[in-house]
Amino acid sequence: KKGDRVAVYMPMIPELTIGVLACARIGAVHSVVFAGFSANALADRINDSQCVCVLTSDGMYRGEKSLSVKTTVDQALLQCTSVHSVVVVQRNGCETDMLLGRDYWYHEEATGAKKSCLPEEMDAEDLLFILYTSGSTGKPKGVVHTCGGYMVYAGYSFQNVFQYQRGDVYWCTADVGWITGHSYIIYGPLLNGATTLMFEGVPTWPDAGRFWEICDKYKVNQFYTAPTAIRALMACGNEFVERADLGSLKVIGSVGEPINAEAWHWYHEKVGHKNCPIVDTWWQTETGGIMISGLGGISEQRPTYAGLPLPGIQPVLLDNEGNEIEGDGVEGYLGIKYPWPSMIRTTYGDHERCRNVYFSNYEG
Repeated sequence: KKGDRVAVYMPMIPELTIGVLACARIGAVHSVVFAGFSANALADRINDSQCVCVLTSDGMYRGEKSLSVKTTVDQALLQCTSVHSVVVVQRNGCETDMLLGRDYWYHEEATGAKKSCLPEEMDAEDLLFILYTSGSTGKPKGVVHTCGGYMVYAGYSFQNVFQYQRGDVYWCTADVGWITGHSYIIYGPLLNGATTLMFEGVPTWPDAGRFWEICDKYKVNQFYTAPTAIRALMACGNEFVERADLGSLKVIGSVGEPINAEAWHWYHEKVGHKNCPIVDTWWQTETGGIMISGLGGISEQRPTYAGLPLPGIQPVLLDNEGNEIEGDGVEGYLGIKYPWPSMIRTTYGDHERCRNVYFSNYEG
């Protein structure tokens, strides 16, 4: 029901997106956890937000491997008391233990479902989802995004950064377990009526041409991936990318980390054939959407430089005392001077932590 928290621990299959959108429709708060995380990591996230339900699958495919997913959920739930139902999608048919009265097969439950479901009326500031940071700097933070502002900015930034036009086919290779997948696989593209691809697997199986074959097969127009993937594929040699046509591509993007010059030029020349602008995007879980980036073919291209802030975003550099720094060739702390629609609203269950981490260092 509205306000309930639902953990989603699934591979990159359509039912993952279906589950996320179903939560949004009934007003439940989805908390997607990357399906590569351990049982302890999953349990921590379930317990922090007191999830009442888990959406998962029996297993998943990763390259040549067929892996169990439900087993990890079962291990996690030994540490959780709030979950009363687990819905399991059949994916690879692996042996799966089902607990009577708690675990339900998705395909069986779907047969008796109603044909329609009226959307829950929501306030703009009602919770849409919780997404936990990795916890590399301490206990994972449950970043909260809300319905109105987040979706406005996800839709706005997607359309402008990727210069989406009706009928385009768009592919972001990220996992929905990260903010990139939330904003630029599900919400941003779908809010614009775009065709969005999902990919389960690894870019080097069955060989290093996998990404490029998919781009050709589905005539992908906008392609968005991480520098780590670009460097890995570059290291495999040019033969795999050169056997692909890639003539449908119009905009290619980079996300998740800074892209080095060598990878930028390889991406520009071998993938984009020097015809596609590269949108080198800077943002993070807490911002909800892209903050600094070129806009499709509109902005000037400069390797290793993300470009200008999106319209409405006002970044500043600050020194240790919080004074603004101006000029070229200077270093400081990057801050955002004024609010924007999709900014973090709180850290779930601990607003003081949100205030201390993001807003207390400098007067604002």
